[in-house]
Order: sequence, then structure tokens, then C-alpha cells
Amino acid sequence: MAKHYNVGGQVRLVNRLVGGLTRLGLVGGTYTLTTTGRKSGLARSTPVTIATLGGRRYLVAPYGEVGWVHNARANATARLRRRGVDETIRVIEVGADEAGPVLKKYVEQIRIVRPYFDAAPDDNVAAFVTEAARHPVFRIEE
Repeated sequence: MAKHYNVGGQVRLVNRLVGGLTRLGLVGGTYTLTTTGRKSGLARSTPVTIATLGGRRYLVAPYGEVGWVHNARANATARLRRRGVDETIRVIEVGADEAGPVLKKYVEQIRIVRPYFDAAPDDNVAAFVTEAARHPVFRIEE
């Protein structure tokens, strides 16, 4: 049974730490994603790791429907920042068939997210297609 992601004090502290290290360019492959708050209209930032598959880039929500996911659904324009370079992007949520291979690759590469998935890295893509309902995936368009 997959672990449920709870945003408590410890998670907030780790996110701030990783966010600060990301802004300094010290966390490889990690970006700061900034979305517009769907209710507040304020900028909301969180560290994310980009998945790449078939020459396309994807945002993966390994912890489920967290705040940035809701914000991206409400406003498809977001900003990625890495090592002082800003990039305005458009995100499009993909269906389960496109998300499955992306989720599999993500779980194979990023060990820390594995407890939040029922599928294991060595499972077939079909297992990850099933996971897509709980782990939204967005294709990044520039």
C-alpha cells in the first residue's frame, strides 16, 4: 500500500531547505516551479524534478494532487527557474497512457518517491498507467 503524503512541519522544512539549495543551483535536476495561486492570485513556488522522455519534458506530481497541481490546472502558465535562469512554460495535463511511461521512468530514477507508489520500478508500464489517476503528469510546452 502506497504511503500518503502529508504536508506537516517536517515536510515544509525540507521543502524550504531544498528550495533554497535549488535557487543556488546546488540540487542537480531540480527546478523551482512557480504557479499562480488559484484562490489568492499570489505566486506559489515549490521545488520540482523534471522528467524527460522521448525528447519531451514533464512535471510529475509524485505526491498526488498537491497545491501546485491545482494551480496548474487553473492556470496553465507557470515559471521554471534553475541557476538564476527563468523560463515561462505552459503545462498540459496528459492522460494515463502518456503518463504511464513517464511515471515509470520517474520512479526508476528518483528513489525518494517510491513509497508513494503501489507500482515498483521493475513493474511494467501498465502498472504505472493505473497509477496515473493518483499522480498527475503535465507535459511542458514552451
